[in-house]
Amino acid sequence: TAQLRASRRQAFHSAVGHVVEVFSNLFPIWTVAAAAFALHQPSAFAFMSTDYFTAALSMLMFSMGVTLTFKDVQRVFNNPIPVAINVSACYILMPLLAYGLAQFFALPPAYTAGLVMVGAINGGQSSNLCTFIARGDVALSVLMTTSTTIACTFMTPLMAYWLLGAIVPVDAVGIAESVLQIIMVPAFAGVLLNKFLPSVTRIVKMFSPIIGIVATILLVGASVGKAAPALVGGGMALHLPCILLHFLGGLGGYMMCHLAGLGERVARTTAIETAMKSSAFVFLLCGLHFSDYMVAVPCAVSVVWNAIIGSTMAVIWRFIPYVDVHGDGPQDEAEPLVEDK
Repeated sequence: TAQLRASRRQAFHSAVGHVVEVFSNLFPIWTVAAAAFALHQPSAFAFMSTDYFTAALSMLMFSMGVTLTFKDVQRVFNNPIPVAINVSACYILMPLLAYGLAQFFALPPAYTAGLVMVGAINGGQSSNLCTFIARGDVALSVLMTTSTTIACTFMTPLMAYWLLGAIVPVDAVGIAESVLQIIMVPAFAGVLLNKFLPSVTRIVKMFSPIIGIVATILLVGASVGKAAPALVGGGMALHLPCILLHFLGGLGGYMMCHLAGLGERVARTTAIETAMKSSAFVFLLCGLHFSDYMVAVPCAVSVVWNAIIGSTMAVIWRFIPYVDVHGDGPQDEAEPLVEDK
């Protein structure tokens, strides 16, 4: 009967949803495990050619796009202050911090370029899950990721040219074209599919978290595997600047929100959004648009520490309750005491 079919369909959707939720909540473990495995067995990800890498990244962006609507993009303008702070942290604070760390540690030109490119790339999609774990504002996190992804088209090549033009040759136009082709087109296609074929996207949305996570695992493994010898042999002189970039960047985003009086919930969200970058994407960009392959090495290092630092922040904050009295968030309501239930 129709009622029985509806009941079975509901049970199936519930079971799939539970599996997807469990799989998604273990995302930090999957990424760290993929990085560790790639360091131990780099050849396991040798099949990830540039074409496959690009396809996986486009699939990741498409999986994000199908979860968005044009109204979500419009919400950026309805909640401008937190989003503006995050965009400033992403494209001003982080690139300048990366450049300063590179100068402080006297990194060679190729590593300086790679570190600055990490600082100048958009926020990573995994930040949305880490924000959820940290009890931040997930809806705001999605807005921030969307806004930095859109801004990436012109801000990443602009900051790269400004900070690196005198150090290494920078193909700013090529970088902008790659951002459009690999990031913006798949994401926009997902939004269009969501608008005009909602019956199709209902099915896609059910599995989009798994699609995104599998794509991310492949991207992390491929990035680390290709640069494994340099990652192992680079020592702390290579790893420490990357660690400090993500940690200090997150701290900077956190402090900027508190100075603006936005409250703990928005501060946690912004910290994670600022700290977590699209490291796999910038690894691909550096491989495509810089003649020296060593420029991509700091990006591979960032892939590892990006996941570790972001997920560590999220887990620590999950167990720290807070009372938010600043009325942050889109609804401008005071946040009650957050407790682990």
